[in-house]
Amino acid sequence: MSILIKPIITEKATADSELRNCYTFSVNTKANKVEIKKAVEAAYGVSVEKVRTINVRPDRSTKFTKTGIQHGKTNAVKKAIVQLAEGEMIDLYSNM
Repeated sequence: MSILIKPIITEKATADSELRNCYTFSVNTKANKVEIKKAVEAAYGVSVEKVRTINVRPDRSTKFTKTGIQHGKTNAVKKAIVQLAEGEMIDLYSNM
């Protein structure tokens, strides 16, 4: 089971990393905070102070087409916001 799926690089996440030393990752939906902390420390060689998780619900949509009503939904995802110790940082762009 891979815990870390990918880092989330958005305008809000980038501002968080620069100002608050917090990095956002998309993680496995069954992973807990302790597993996420160990995975980040092992992958990037940093010390983690705090882990906050967010379960994002799937978005449901309805489309009216010629063939009838089509229902769909996106996948549910889990995000983890990881706060690092003072003075440490992760260079996400060098690993890509």
